[in-house]
Amino acid sequence: MNTRRNAEALAVEVAVVIVNYATPELTVQAVASLSGERKRLPKLKAVVVDGGSPDQSAALLRKALGKPEYRDWVTFLPLALNGGFGWANNQAILALARQDRPPEFIHLLNPDTKVTTGAVLALVRELKAHPECAAAGSQLLHPDGTPAASAFRFPSAGRELIAAAQSEKLGRLLRIPATVVKSAGGTEVDWVTGASFMIRADALRNSGLFDDGFFLYFEEVELMHRFHRHGWTVRHVPESRVVHFEGAATGLGAGSEPRPYPAYWYLSRRRYFGLTGGRAAVLWSGLAAVAGQAIASVKQVADRNRRSTAVRIRDLVRNALPTAADLRPSAPKWGDAPGNPPAWMNR
Repeated sequence: MNTRRNAEALAVEVAVVIVNYATPELTVQAVASLSGERKRLPKLKAVVVDGGSPDQSAALLRKALGKPEYRDWVTFLPLALNGGFGWANNQAILALARQDRPPEFIHLLNPDTKVTTGAVLALVRELKAHPECAAAGSQLLHPDGTPAASAFRFPSAGRELIAAAQSEKLGRLLRIPATVVKSAGGTEVDWVTGASFMIRADALRNSGLFDDGFFLYFEEVELMHRFHRHGWTVRHVPESRVVHFEGAATGLGAGSEPRPYPAYWYLSRRRYFGLTGGRAAVLWSGLAAVAGQAIASVKQVADRNRRSTAVRIRDLVRNALPTAADLRPSAPKWGDAPGNPPAWMNR
């Protein structure tokens, strides 16, 4: 039985998509970490996308990926436009969809990652074992090897309140399950980390690709919410272990210096709640987050922290009301032509 299972996994066509934005050295490192996986999955291919980086990324990646060790299995796709994370991934997926033999599974991998031995194969096996599963996500590891949050429950007004208040005690009091799901074994979850997850191509044919009304953040959460609406499941796979150098491109990682969230974070948050719950969800989640921030400010002693909280409340209030665009989906379909500009540019 195990021999047959291994043979099926080895025969699968998998495409790994990595979107670079001004981190070419990390991107090449991520590609290099995939080389060992090709021993287990000989049909594995990779598409490296440069999302309109303002530095010399395109030239550096073209040179590095042109080396003999990458030439026969890595394709480089430079884009002139910085259209955001979801849009850039869509360009690669739409190109793959137009091939004579599109891949069965598409693994989306951040450039600031390094896969460990067997990580990609573990995701393939999970999707093979669960045909109802649309997406399977890896267990992320901090550079020191400790586990990082990788599986989650969907955002809600209650979880916005708890997260903003920075109070697990309040969550227990209100009996609101935590956002982060802690599990020792493979399990169904609401959504998984966007840094490393594999998607079944049939699920994309059924549900559509990333909504390109998002520039960055929340796009993978909305996609997995859509998978659930169409009857698919999402699973967390602890056996797929991937080291994550979080925030290397955005500066918003766990180890980065605290700073205000960019405007597009608030726009993406607002769009997520608008698409998944309508105007009421945007309003209630905003009120909950503001209330949570107010609770947090009472507990804070340092003036710097209080100023940061005040800025966060101001930005939440500014983005409290949804626009018509926030409620209008914009997810391309499998088979659509690539190259159309993202919807967020028309806001």
